[in-house]
Amino acid sequence: MKSMFLSVLTGAFTLAAITFGATVTMVSDAEAACPTWQGSPHFGTVNLTEGFLPDPWNRSVTAGGRNEISNCGVGGWGWVARRPDYRLQYRTSGSSALTFIIQSNIDTVLLVNGPSGEWYFDDDGGNDLGAALRIGNAPAGQYDIWIGSYNRGSGIPATLQISERY
Repeated sequence: MKSMFLSVLTGAFTLAAITFGATVTMVSDAEAACPTWQGSPHFGTVNLTEGFLPDPWNRSVTAGGRNEISNCGVGGWGWVARRPDYRLQYRTSGSSALTFIIQSNIDTVLLVNGPSGEWYFDDDGGNDLGAALRIGNAPAGQYDIWIGSYNRGSGIPATLQISERY
């Protein structure tokens, strides 16, 4: 009965969408929980130019989330928020390396979406169980950053560091 009701409801919605010129996009539950760069970052945006000071640049954030990313095609695992935690607008000649580091007392994961839409992921590349990743010859543009945790949960104190020196 429930599936028949949903089929009728879906058909009516699709007919209404066609009638009024709307686009219908069906997504699975897994896709709905995947990270997206769209929307405002939880903790803000920073504009940095090659040679920025202080280096490293630091921002207090919280790690974790309720969205498991292993089925999202981003090349990693762990739990993150749907929207980015932070956004970097980076101006550069493209000859500098850019390093993202997470300092926390828990096992963190780091997910970055680069200017060309490529995904970068790290689990334990930093100190202890911290995450860190380095992008050599980092291109100019927008970097969306998710500070996640290996275990589900959110609100875990952490520090995001961005550096050209490390």
